[in-house]
Amino acid sequence: MTTTDPVLAATLERWHHCVTTRDMTTLRELLHPDAVFRSPVAHKPYPGAAAVELILSTVVQVFEDFTYHRTFVTDDSRSVVLEFSARVGDRALKGIDMIRIDDDGRIVDFEVMVRPRSGLQALADEMGARLAAYL
Repeated sequence: MTTTDPVLAATLERWHHCVTTRDMTTLRELLHPDAVFRSPVAHKPYPGAAAVELILSTVVQVFEDFTYHRTFVTDDSRSVVLEFSARVGDRALKGIDMIRIDDDGRIVDFEVMVRPRSGLQALADEMGARLAAYL
């Protein structure tokens, strides 16, 4: 599903540009200062734009052959689910990004779910190795 809402469309266009180019220099502009990241492996969310930026900037470097496949938009056009596939090393995975934005188009909540467990474990191991000192 595509959105006709100009706020969500602009946010998604900017997000897809960041992911496609692996250039996260404009990510901070997309994040609300109080944005929250909800990890598929952590029990507690990571609050704050700086943490979200660090995590997302790292994961785009970890994923190989990353591709978005489908987009689902809520009726209010403030939440979107993006289905993706990727690899981490020799492990293939599928997942979804659930993103909620505010009325200004800033990301306020970014939640990720990943399967299968072997792909999730490979992602968790690699992210843990890269971010343990920061998180």
